[in-house]
Amino acid sequence: MFTLPWRLERRGILGMNRRNISYISRYNPRRLYPLVDNKLKTKLLAQKAGITTPALIGTIQSQHDVSLLAELLRDVPGFAIKPAKGSGGKGILVLSRYDDTQYVKNSGTLVTLTELQRHVSNILSGLYSLGGSPDIAIIEELIEFDPQLGGYSFEGVPDIRVIVCRGYPVMAMMRLSTRSSDGKANLHQGAVGVGLDIATGRPLKAVQNGLSVERHPDTGRELSELVIPQWGQLLELAARCYEESGLGYLGTDMVLDRRYGPMLLELNARPGLTIQVANGCGLLPRLEIIDALSDADVARPAAERVELSRQWFGAESELRTETSL
Repeated sequence: MFTLPWRLERRGILGMNRRNISYISRYNPRRLYPLVDNKLKTKLLAQKAGITTPALIGTIQSQHDVSLLAELLRDVPGFAIKPAKGSGGKGILVLSRYDDTQYVKNSGTLVTLTELQRHVSNILSGLYSLGGSPDIAIIEELIEFDPQLGGYSFEGVPDIRVIVCRGYPVMAMMRLSTRSSDGKANLHQGAVGVGLDIATGRPLKAVQNGLSVERHPDTGRELSELVIPQWGQLLELAARCYEESGLGYLGTDMVLDRRYGPMLLELNARPGLTIQVANGCGLLPRLEIIDALSDADVARPAAERVELSRQWFGAESELRTETSL
C-alpha cells in the first residue's frame, strides 16, 4: 500500500532525497568517500585508530597472484574472501574449513581450488565492485560470533548497523541471515532486520521483506528474546568512526566476536533507509536534534555522545514516534 510523501514526513520518515541533500551531501565530503568505499582502506584506517576489525590474512591484487592462492591459504582452517569495493554483500564467499582437497561453506557445499580461483579472478575483474572498476580480493580471518547470538542467524554471521550523525548514534538494527538470503545479512536479499533500542540494545520490532515477524524463519528462535552483549562498547566503537572517517552521516556495520568483542566490518557513506522499517519509527526527529547541536556538543568525547544518544533516543524517550510503515 502506498503512502503520500507528506504523511511519511509527518511521521518522521527520512526519504531518499532528503537523506541525499540534507545529510549525505551536507555532512560527507566526497573526497573522503574512497576511505569507506574501499574495505581495505577502511580496515587500515580502523587499525591505525585502534578500532578492532577481523584479522587480515592477505590480499590478491593481480591476476598473476591468483595462482598463489593455495599457498596463501595453506594451514588456514577457515576464511572469508570479499571484494574491496563490493557492496550489498555481493562477492563475499565464506569458507568454514578445508576438507582434504576442497573448501567447505557453512551450508556444506564444497568449493574446489579452481572454483575459488575463478571467484577471486572475477573479483579482480570488477564483477562485484561499484561501477565495475578493477578490484582487490581481501582474505580475512573468520568471525566467531558471540554464542549468546546462537540460533538467531542461518549459516551466516549476524551484524549490527548503527546510523551515526555528527558522532551521535541515532538508530540501530541487527541483520540476521536466512536461508532465502543465502546466509548473507542483507535485507534486500531476504535477511531479517531487528530494530534495536539505542538505550539498551533490546529488540523493538523485526521485519523480513517488509513484513513483521516474531521468530527467525529458519531457526524458530523468538526474536523478542534477543540480547546484545557489550552494547555500550559497541555504540562507542560506532561513534568513534566519526572522528576516524571524517564523515558526518554514516552507517557502521559491526559484529560481536566471541574472542574480541565488538568489531567493525565496514563503513557506509550512503546508508540505506530500511532501518526505519525495522525500528517502526522515522529518523528525521532524531536527526533534527543532532542538526541543532553546537560544535562544542559535537566535539564531546565518544563516550559522552553515546550516553546522550541513549538518553535521547531510547525506546522509553518521549522523542520516539511510533509509526506503521
